[in-house]
Amino acid sequence: MFERTALPEGPRVISARLPGMRSLSAAVYVMVGSRGETRTKAGLAHFMEHITFKGTERLPTTRDVSEAIEGVGGSANAATDRETTVYWTRLPVREAELGVDVLAELTLRPLLRSEDIAHERQIIVDEIHSYRDDPAQFVYNVWDEAFFGDTPLGWEIAGDEESVRSLSDDDIRGFWSRGYRPSNMVVALAGDISHADALALVERAFGRGNGAAASYPAAPPGPSERMRLEHRHTAQAHVALGLPGLPRDHADQWTLDLLNTILGDGTSSRLFMRIREEEGLAYDVHSFQTDYADTGILQVYMGVDADDVVPAMRSVLAEFARLRDEPVPVPELERARNYTLGRLELRLEESRSMASFLGSQEALHDRVMTMDEVMDSLRAVTVDDIQALAGRLFRDEVLCGAVIGPDLESRSLDGALRLP
Repeated sequence: MFERTALPEGPRVISARLPGMRSLSAAVYVMVGSRGETRTKAGLAHFMEHITFKGTERLPTTRDVSEAIEGVGGSANAATDRETTVYWTRLPVREAELGVDVLAELTLRPLLRSEDIAHERQIIVDEIHSYRDDPAQFVYNVWDEAFFGDTPLGWEIAGDEESVRSLSDDDIRGFWSRGYRPSNMVVALAGDISHADALALVERAFGRGNGAAASYPAAPPGPSERMRLEHRHTAQAHVALGLPGLPRDHADQWTLDLLNTILGDGTSSRLFMRIREEEGLAYDVHSFQTDYADTGILQVYMGVDADDVVPAMRSVLAEFARLRDEPVPVPELERARNYTLGRLELRLEESRSMASFLGSQEALHDRVMTMDEVMDSLRAVTVDDIQALAGRLFRDEVLCGAVIGPDLESRSLDGALRLP
């Protein structure tokens, strides 16, 4: 399914050949993210991701960067996470050399001009304002701060206006020089290209160079607060409920995947069927999990009428308790398993998803699994495994909630945050 090579003092290269595929996707995972920042430097990793697109040694303007990829019909973008920053491109496989070269330019040869940094600063502040104006998204930031407190996991990945405006040119250039080194990168490729050819392209474009390994403080036990409210004159209330999940490579992660699917992933999940279809309390309700090196979270989001926040919360917690107290029927577990497996199989038909599947495993996990190994792990999960994990996770003392909306009363909401 894939081949892997760690270049001396260079990137780790992992590739999957997809015969007959006309697209090639390449992704570079840089092993730095927002979790390694200090409070006064919050937003540094995200700022770095932005500023690379303003110009590189071979592509000195934003237009040059855009036209290099779009000129062959491709697309490119980047994203900053807590523990990594990823740059990706998807383009015709005949343009593989161009795609790899552009990614190397962005990560290893950005110009980082002072005038570009000054210009981008306001754009990032505007970006922060834009998602703060979207309560359905910003409620997750409110929840993170309530759960993780004043720590890197509790801060917004993009930072806040004050921290972004305080970042100096030297801060940004120093961050790049320490972390954006070839040895701190994973390059993943998926398409109709051999590993030998992929390796040659990466070695030529990225070269060699050691950098400082990322480090960050241990995750706090959480929650820092039980319930956090933000009053806004919105048409509905936006609710995030959550609790600790599992660290990234925990032995029960596959069990948690299926527990989450049963709980709130998809239109046949328990939360969707109960809260939307039976009770009519929400248009959008779903659950998801996020994992980090040493911690994780399981969250539920829903948008409801302000008058329905308490009954909707109680319905969510009733489903938590049901998973804790009652074995999942075998047919329901099999449907969840088939849903999870089928969705992954279909997603990996696309080159970008395959590059992400391989690259994220190589960058973040102790091992890279084949699709067959993933399927075997999911098939090994039993009804007893799910109930035992639910019993460990669903406890009153670790529940945390965040709500953005009108006419909220903290006492009633805090009182509703109790498992049956």
